[in-house]
Parts: sequence; structure tokens; C-alpha cells
Amino acid sequence: MSISSNEADVCTTSGTPLSADRIKHLEFIQAVVTRLGNNSFLLKGWAIALTAAILALSAGRLSWQIALSGIIPLLGFWFLDSYFLRQERLFRTLYEDARTPNSGVEMLSMNIGPYLPRVTLAKVAFSQTLVLFYGALLIAHFVVLLLTR
Repeated sequence: MSISSNEADVCTTSGTPLSADRIKHLEFIQAVVTRLGNNSFLLKGWAIALTAAILALSAGRLSWQIALSGIIPLLGFWFLDSYFLRQERLFRTLYEDARTPNSGVEMLSMNIGPYLPRVTLAKVAFSQTLVLFYGALLIAHFVVLLLTR
């Protein structure tokens, strides 16, 4: 985007001006994407903190049961993080469609329904970033589980 001399005229990279309503719509979508990204960040922080606490408690008491029980909330965090990341990707797709001047997206619509088949929860849950992050925490649980048996 570039801003011309008139502050109300915001143009796309092709030089086509966007209306004030279209710009406001894009701002709404971007605010949702930002909130979803923040939720994902917070979930990862909670997952690390809870995993560290459970593994420390398990190793301190030499209890494989505690290590095993920590897997359940970790899988819950993985699911929630996948959900938020999917929502974020859906809204990014809506943003991409809404930013084109002759878009078929209804003005100020936040409907992500048409994009649901494109971004599946399973595809997001097993994306490289989430598998590496939560997979490493799961491996840590299994290592402590084996060491405390």
C-alpha cells in the first residue's frame, strides 16, 4: 500500500485507490489476526510453564504418574493453539481477498465460512512449527516418564 498526497486515498500496489470503508474493513480483520496471534503466543508460554512445573515436580518426586498426567494438559494446549492458528490463517485469507478493489467479499463482513475447507484443523495442528514446539515438550514428558520408572 502507498499513501498518495490526499490522506483519504490509499492505493494498492497496482495503484487502485481503496475506499475508506474498505480500509476500515481491513483494519478490523487485522485486529482479529493480531488478537489471535497474541492468544497463540500466550498459550505457548503457559504450555512451557506448566510443562516445566510438572516435569520438575515429577523428577523431584520420582513419580512417573505425574509426568504422565502432564501430557493431557499439553495436548489440550496443542489443540487450542491449533484452533487459534487456524482462525488466524482463515482471517488472513479473508484479508487477502478483501484487500483487492473488486473483491467479492461483502463490505465489513467477517465471514470466514467460505475459507473453512481450505484451512483444516488437522493440517494446522500438524504444521511444522506446532509439531516442533509441542513435539519437543511431549518428548520431554516421555524422557522424564522413562527416567522415573
